[in-house]
Amino acid sequence: MNIAVLSDTHGLLRPEVLPHLAGVDAILHAGDVGDAAILNRLAAFAPVYAIRGNVDTAPELLTLPEALLVELGGVFIFMLHDLKTLDAVPHGVRVVISGHSHQPRTTDGGGVLHLNPGSCGPRRFSLPVSLARLHLGTEVTARLISV
Repeated sequence: MNIAVLSDTHGLLRPEVLPHLAGVDAILHAGDVGDAAILNRLAAFAPVYAIRGNVDTAPELLTLPEALLVELGGVFIFMLHDLKTLDAVPHGVRVVISGHSHQPRTTDGGGVLHLNPGSCGPRRFSLPVSLARLHLGTEVTARLISV
């Protein structure tokens, strides 16, 4: 199963992100969507699972959960916007996805893959514009993609 992972679009879905969404089985958005229309555009590619970030204050975005546990391809994925708010990884979770820092990062330790896809919205400081692809199969792997 191939999944696109985005975060921190802040109301901007860049055209150069769209080719990376083709053929995915699902799209995960780790918050700071900024505009509900982005979720509708993403849904044209695959089912979307999204959480609310600290800038998601519009009424239609306030309905998004602050955290989400989803099972895809038999793998439990826990999503939250700011990793600093995670007290403990829920039992059985193989992947933790977060955003907020705009810094793309992936670490795998203790049987849990931590993935921050970075931001694919407006550029912040000198940080790259990025997203990630998550592959769920016999192995769980993540690849960061700069756009």
